[in-house]
Amino acid sequence: MAILNSIRKRGIFLILIIALALFAFILSDVLTKSGGSKVQDTIATINGTDISRQSFMEEVELTQRNMGPNANSSQAVNMVWDRELRRVILEEQYEKAGLSVEKAQLDDALRASLANNPTFLNEAGQVDDGKIQEYIASIKASSPEMYQQWLNFEQSTADGVLQRMYFNMVKGGLRTTVAEGEQEYHFQNDNLNFNYVMIPYNKIADEDVKVSDDEIKKYVAAHPSDYEVDAQADIQYVIFSEEPSEADVEEAKTETSALLNGKVEFNQDTKANDTLPGFRNIKDYEEYVNTNSDVPYYDAWMFKSQLPPTVADTLINLNEGDVYGPFKVDNSFYLTKVLETKRMPDSSESKHILIRYAGTLRAPETVTKTKEEAKKLADSILNVVKKDKTKFAALATEFSDDSSKDNGGDLGNSTPGRMVPTFDDFIFSNPTGTIGLVESDFGFHVIEVGKQSEPKKAVKLATVVKNIEASKKTSDDVFFKASEFEVALQDGDFSELAKAQNLEVKPVNNLGQMDANLPGIGANRTIVNWAFNEDTKVGNIKRFSVPEGYIIAQLTRKNAKGLMSVEQASAAVKPILIKEKKAKKIRESISGNTIEEIATNQSVTVQTATGVTMANPMIGATNEAKVAGAAFGTKPGESTGLIDGKNGVYKVKTTAFNPAPKMESYVNYANQLSAKVAPASQNAVYNALKKKADIEDNRATFY
Repeated sequence: MAILNSIRKRGIFLILIIALALFAFILSDVLTKSGGSKVQDTIATINGTDISRQSFMEEVELTQRNMGPNANSSQAVNMVWDRELRRVILEEQYEKAGLSVEKAQLDDALRASLANNPTFLNEAGQVDDGKIQEYIASIKASSPEMYQQWLNFEQSTADGVLQRMYFNMVKGGLRTTVAEGEQEYHFQNDNLNFNYVMIPYNKIADEDVKVSDDEIKKYVAAHPSDYEVDAQADIQYVIFSEEPSEADVEEAKTETSALLNGKVEFNQDTKANDTLPGFRNIKDYEEYVNTNSDVPYYDAWMFKSQLPPTVADTLINLNEGDVYGPFKVDNSFYLTKVLETKRMPDSSESKHILIRYAGTLRAPETVTKTKEEAKKLADSILNVVKKDKTKFAALATEFSDDSSKDNGGDLGNSTPGRMVPTFDDFIFSNPTGTIGLVESDFGFHVIEVGKQSEPKKAVKLATVVKNIEASKKTSDDVFFKASEFEVALQDGDFSELAKAQNLEVKPVNNLGQMDANLPGIGANRTIVNWAFNEDTKVGNIKRFSVPEGYIIAQLTRKNAKGLMSVEQASAAVKPILIKEKKAKKIRESISGNTIEEIATNQSVTVQTATGVTMANPMIGATNEAKVAGAAFGTKPGESTGLIDGKNGVYKVKTTAFNPAPKMESYVNYANQLSAKVAPASQNAVYNALKKKADIEDNRATFY
């Protein structure tokens, strides 16, 4: 009761404390969400300009579609990122420079871009503004997506105009003066002769010079621009592969063998048993293969070199109707039947004259001939070239409707299967010199068969391929082993447990936040995102499902953006510090002032260098720019101080300065400098702007 009375007395006070705590919690949540809302809607902020997540993702999707089916999202993300980064950085410069694109400039640029597109050309082969406007009006009414693509094309063209204007202005300001040309002339042609002594660094063994971690850390801190790195992480992992067991292989072989012979199957519709033919005696091989094989039917002639190496000799020597298999190649079983055999060349040269007609594959709008008109023209050309083959090239140049007309119709060398079927069949079924006419989806082809290789045996095969897959039991066993290993890691050492189970531990070092491909794993953003997640700590372990099975990964290092760690920088910095310490030891060991005295003291010889220039400061076989620069600062008869070079500690005594003769004009050298600087200026300027830019990159949050 005393406690209850005490609570009642202090009730208002307690309520106030609870209310304040709840308010603080809610306020913290609101602030967190409001602070994160921008991140949720923004892919990046570049010099204060936000890039919208929605627009960026749309661009990524469009770019990936344009890249084709083999492209992955990481490639598309990086392409769009580079494009957007460049756009924002350069647009800021255009605005500062007061640059804009006038309509006339844009129209000229569009005409140049469309000059090879037949859709926009008139009868004279020139870009027709009317056709452009007609096209825009058409897609604006019928296809919003195509209209948006056109607007994007216009914007891209305008950006290109601005970019050329901007970088031309930059190049215009990079003109080299005649005074600079004169300096370059002397830089290349003035030369020195000198004697020198060099005490090599390898006089002191590396193991005699100690470099501490603290010294490496101080050096990195003193040279931050050389050792800055983005956020990085290291992981190590083992993989549990769902590889088929021996039992799985045997089962796959048995199932494949069963396809050879017919089988009886109950028909639900007729309520009777049907006898289904097997691979040995099936009639429609294409349908059978497409129904029963993991690889579609391939209708083509094949030579020995195109067959699996382990069975090539056997397959090429089979006769028509022979069945071979099942045989194993890699992770699949094969059943093969020889449908046809013949001798034929495995390469053939050819030339053609293509006569298109309206509606044929990829025919431009300028092709208006009907099929009948095209056939009549093709027959006429065929009759001419059959009578006089020497006219083939001229007729191809005049009449052929493809780019080969520029080569007189010559298509070069081809192998079976490269051309459309009717064309392919003609050039590999007829001897050299044959002229004929075939039709394809592209139109009518007047063909002359060229030089062929010696005929070889070829086979046409029907092949059933059955992939060997892990059974459910095998998959369950792998899952159990991976789970068991993961549990054991809670109290054990990753490397020791892996070694005990004969698992190979694979390290992946210096992962970046936007990396996608991991060595030995392939594309896997899930693992990368886990490694950089703020909740993932060094030592944490996680299991990931991958197509091959399971990966157990451990985070072994994680560094925020900043300077390299001692471990990272050691390989680069340690040799520098060792060289510095050796130079100091050598300096301390030297007695004497002249190069001769030093040579005697250090048991080395005085050497001679002749014709050394500032442009080519080679001393012996080493580029010693620092040593040559010091030597050029002395007069004949004078000596330099001790110089820490690349190979050792030097002292130089100049014997002769050989100035190049004066020229009447140094314009050519000035032009050389301009020609050297201008091509690299575009990338140099952009990279400098990018380095200076304030970039907040949130891509890793979404990809």
